[in-house]
Amino acid sequence: MFERVRAYLRTRGLRSAIIIVAILGLAGVLYVISASLVSSSPGPLDSYARGAMSGFVTIDEPPAQPLVPLVTGEGEDITLADRRGKLVLVNFWATWCAPCVVEMPSLDALQRRLGSEDFEVVAISMDRTMDEARRFYEENGLTSLALYHDPGLRSALAAGSRGLPTTILYDRHGGEIGRLSGEAVWDSEEAIALIEAALERY
Repeated sequence: MFERVRAYLRTRGLRSAIIIVAILGLAGVLYVISASLVSSSPGPLDSYARGAMSGFVTIDEPPAQPLVPLVTGEGEDITLADRRGKLVLVNFWATWCAPCVVEMPSLDALQRRLGSEDFEVVAISMDRTMDEARRFYEENGLTSLALYHDPGLRSALAAGSRGLPTTILYDRHGGEIGRLSGEAVWDSEEAIALIEAALERY
């Protein structure tokens, strides 16, 4: 490039060459700025990952939404594909998991506040039997969450969960928006803001 500039300088004169060099320099600066903006631009919901939701992250190449058969509280066999068309916040939990037990009331409160045709909290019990989860609901006054059961832990493993609780937000087409590993307060202002933002954008 610089050889071309020198040749241009010899044939066209100093003033024209200076203009060309200035244009090339400006173009280079603009390219660097635009490239840095693209590479460092945050994800759509990154700004909502704060406070109680500070653990909410997006991951590169997340696993596909698991389609392992689940059993509902009514004894119906379904998969998460049956909930497509709405945002779903899938929570993998068990009564033997202390952090799970702590956060379940906040998930129930979130479902009570935002549950609709557009959004559902799908709390999937990993307990040995459905009765254990049902008894926990009754003893703790959880009335808004529906019962879902996967005794084989297959859905959690397929989702890439490394422990309980794991909570994953899926869009209306079953694509993962983001996830949070560990206990969280799901009826907090930060959680409500995150879910409402996802409802608007997805």
